Amino acid sequence: MSVALVPAIDLLDGGVVRLHRGDYARVTKYAIDPVAHAASLRGKVERLHLVDLDGARSGRSSQRAVVAAVCAAFGPGVQVGGGVRDRAAAEALFEVGASRVVVGTSAVKDPSFVRALAEAHPGAVILAVDAKDGRVAIDGWTEASSFAAIDVARRFDGTPIDSLLYTDVSRDGTRVGPAVEATIALARESARPVLASGGIGALDHLRALRDASGVLGVIVGRALLDGVFSVEEAVSALAAPRAG
Repeated sequence: MSVALVPAIDLLDGGVVRLHRGDYARVTKYAIDPVAHAASLRGKVERLHLVDLDGARSGRSSQRAVVAAVCAAFGPGVQVGGGVRDRAAAEALFEVGASRVVVGTSAVKDPSFVRALAEAHPGAVILAVDAKDGRVAIDGWTEASSFAAIDVARRFDGTPIDSLLYTDVSRDGTRVGPAVEATIALARESARPVLASGGIGALDHLRALRDASGVLGVIVGRALLDGVFSVEEAVSALAAPRAG
């Protein structure tokens, strides 16, 4: 089974951006229409990762109209995160076409909500466990919790979530390469499939994750937006058989 390419669209003030290491003061803006970009990816990949950065920071989903338009343009397969802190916010995203929702801060602050949401929508909840200085980052990556990634993941043993989304925040938006060993360790210790994110900057980075046990897909933002490689090249690099 091949590893999925999952292009990322991060929204801030309605525009497409990338943050450097999760820092809202270090923003790269792209002259890209998010809806048109989503439409251009339709049929090329099965998943699209959409993040409401305003919502992630404030705790309130705030770009519902853009999210709805992106979901309509891409079709089934959009996973949406950012500010999903209660049932109403999650249900609103499902209502506008999200196939999956991503929760992170709530996994630390309100695990009962996450469990209830996953039970109501089996296989449609992704648990983000993003590491900042070895601890899970929350509130739009602006704060580090006291938990390690595996500690948060184990809170949801037996809960029907889709997967874990693991990002090394120190690598995100840098193109220096992914945290391969930490990603493999999380997949092994949690016994759950993992979406790898952060630091992708070359096709060899994709190949390293392709050959990593437990990796379901790779989320790629800046490298695709900067034209380091194409969607087609990335899909091809991830589609080759795993080593061994």
